[in-house]
Amino acid sequence: MEIVKKRSLLSLLMCFFLLFSCCFSQIEQQQSFLWEKLQQQQQHRPARAKTDCQIQSLNAREPTRKFDSEAGTTEFWERDSEEFECAGVAAVRNNIQPQGLLLPHYNNAPQLIYIVQGRGLLGVVIPGCAETFEAPQSERRTRGEQSREAESHGGDRHQKIRQFRQGDVLALPAGFTLWLYNNGQENLVTVALLDIANPINQLDLEFRHFFLAGNPHPKGLSGSRYEEEIKSRSEQHLQSGNFFDGYDPDVIAKVFNVDRELVTRLEGREDQRGQIIRAERFDVFSPEFEREEQEQPYRPGRERPRPNGLEQTICTMRLRENLGSPSRADVYNPRGGRVSTLNSNKLPILNWLQLSAERGVLYQNAVMAPYWNTNAHSIIYIIRGNGRFQVVGDAGNSVFDGEVKEGQIIIVPQNFAIVKKAGDQGLEYIAFKTNDQAMTNPLAGRLSAIRAMPEEVLMNSYQISRQDARRLKYNREEATVFAGRRSTGHSTRAMEYALNAVEAFLKV
Repeated sequence: MEIVKKRSLLSLLMCFFLLFSCCFSQIEQQQSFLWEKLQQQQQHRPARAKTDCQIQSLNAREPTRKFDSEAGTTEFWERDSEEFECAGVAAVRNNIQPQGLLLPHYNNAPQLIYIVQGRGLLGVVIPGCAETFEAPQSERRTRGEQSREAESHGGDRHQKIRQFRQGDVLALPAGFTLWLYNNGQENLVTVALLDIANPINQLDLEFRHFFLAGNPHPKGLSGSRYEEEIKSRSEQHLQSGNFFDGYDPDVIAKVFNVDRELVTRLEGREDQRGQIIRAERFDVFSPEFEREEQEQPYRPGRERPRPNGLEQTICTMRLRENLGSPSRADVYNPRGGRVSTLNSNKLPILNWLQLSAERGVLYQNAVMAPYWNTNAHSIIYIIRGNGRFQVVGDAGNSVFDGEVKEGQIIIVPQNFAIVKKAGDQGLEYIAFKTNDQAMTNPLAGRLSAIRAMPEEVLMNSYQISRQDARRLKYNREEATVFAGRRSTGHSTRAMEYALNAVEAFLKV
């Protein structure tokens, strides 16, 4: 009898074992299928729009168009320049005063926004997502804002609001409505890179923004070429306001079930505040920016879990990553500086946007090893300090050799090699790149192309001795950031040597 019971128990255990094995196998197969599907999407995604890149020379450019609003200024870089046309990008800089609100709008291209200074709130309206933030009615009553409509619908409900600070990179898809608010004590300065050659943009290679509120381009804005464009539009009887201004007021009144007076306010024809307005009463419901709520920094060597479609939905995806903290550095030389990179491994939404970023801090007179981007254009914005950049093109010709300073942008096309040298005050920059897995290939240092080649190749290519070939390979043990020297003579010779090496390498 006991033998029969043992056999029955053993049979039951075997059944449970087979059942759980099948379940786990199905889950693993499903996760593997989703991962392979994501990889296939990565391999077969549409290519960027082809642009004309007949570059003979590059320039470090400052904004060429600027206009004022009630609570800030907006500046644009010239889109018609050869470099911007080659890279297929546009750049915008906003300076928002405290209590300033950048009106709700969306763009025709994905963008990365870097927070140069200050802090604030970001609202992103993601289509189809729920209103997960809700203010209790009690808070409305204490502020004396309770109304009949609020009593019937409860407290204010809206989608998630994200807080950001200096050093953050914000990743925003095309077509998603967004707004920014400065809730700090100092001006909020942001610089944005919009990838208009991205396959997501199916219009044309022009930067377009669509405002949902206000009058973004009122009459009387000064100090920019934008006035001429708006004046030209007016002469052609084209609209230059927000969406509501272009619709029939009766249709809008019926759609929202409101009166005509409110529709007139929505149109904003008499609004002269511009696209950055002052909002002194701005008490939205949002959690505090707690230290424990910040995302844990990515550590090299720590394996991230494979995406399985369950851990993160589009409604809760992370749109922010900080590159300003020294602890986020991927490359660090205590005498030279540090470099922090941000790609789709660290911020998964970048896989969708096909963009990435690099934040560099070079100390006094430090030099960054010559390198080129193998699969992306690089759009470099100088955050602070100054320095000297040299860029070499495909024929070994120098296309840029000059000083760069705070507030300028220089575009380095794909495969063009660049050398960066910080000035006496150091140099800080943010580089936006048109690939979510941008790769660089250094020419000097421990991880360089020169060091990876046999001595015989170097000896025959450059007609040098074995001793010189070994010096080329092993004289630098740093990875990519080289320590600076106070003697300008030494640093200048190092810079000239690096440029000569780049030119010689490209001419081989």
